[in-house]
Amino acid sequence: MFDIITFGSATWDVFLKPRKYQVAKNKKFITGKGICFNLGSKVDIEDIYFASGGGGTNTAATFSKQGFKTVYYATVGDDISGREIIEELEKLGINTQFILKTKEKPTNHSIVLNIPGQDRTILVYRGASELLCDRDISWENLRKAKWFYLAPLSGKLAKITEKIVNFAHKNEIKIAFNPGNSQLSLPSKILKRILKKVDVLILNQEEASLLTKIPFQKEREIFKKIDEFCPGITIMTKGPKGVVISDGKYFYRAGILDIKVIDRTGTGDSFGSGFVSAFIHSKGSIEKAIQLATANASSCLKEWGAKKGLLKKGSKFKKVKIQKNELKILF
Repeated sequence: MFDIITFGSATWDVFLKPRKYQVAKNKKFITGKGICFNLGSKVDIEDIYFASGGGGTNTAATFSKQGFKTVYYATVGDDISGREIIEELEKLGINTQFILKTKEKPTNHSIVLNIPGQDRTILVYRGASELLCDRDISWENLRKAKWFYLAPLSGKLAKITEKIVNFAHKNEIKIAFNPGNSQLSLPSKILKRILKKVDVLILNQEEASLLTKIPFQKEREIFKKIDEFCPGITIMTKGPKGVVISDGKYFYRAGILDIKVIDRTGTGDSFGSGFVSAFIHSKGSIEKAIQLATANASSCLKEWGAKKGLLKKGSKFKKVKIQKNELKILF
């Protein structure tokens, strides 16, 4: 038996800190700002760091460190980066027997530009991870799992989300679902069918807004809408403002720990997988799940990359204050 199988991308991340750059303000940029370099010249890099990433591998790392028998299911390129990722996962104690290699596309890559005092900018190549299809999956072996964790599946890969969820539901496998934009853009009928079978739904506030078509500032309206078609636990992370969670009966709210942030890569993955880990270990305690999720995410923020700072089972950590209210009072 496997405790949990994770699905999602495997990425080789390259972190760069440019020596010289300019930040330009212009309304043509979506965020109102852009990074500028001299065209046709060499750009000196002050620092460089390499690490594996991707929602599927990041969450698998947390589950393995928390003592679960963990399997990662995905496709990587038949290249150096793909082999490096597999080797790292094996060192973490993650079962890699279902990772497929392909020569059709290289392994996913991300170039993370870290600009001091500014938000990071990421150049993304979505390669081999998008090639996984339902005929590649050894469905019979998946019956051995107790939980599935679906990290964001982008592009064509999003289309197999419903088949994975239906399989889990039919075989009484619990489902944690952290959808990306491609999955949230699936036809409404398909998305609602998926969400009816989800046990833990993990969203950030922008994703919650996209799903419900309600401005993310209107939290109560968002949760009321999601509760109509998702019977499980709904998590909405809010970055530096903490997290809000509904279990259909109670409304939980918690802040963040005061730490020095080094890198934000993988924060959402570390929170979601930390929550599910403690939820399983505690046999359903949302308060304990929030505490580990917050601590795991905070520890991740203190290190470069998405895996180096993840907590091991039994690690001591600071706790946050949790506010709990009955939903009927709020609604």
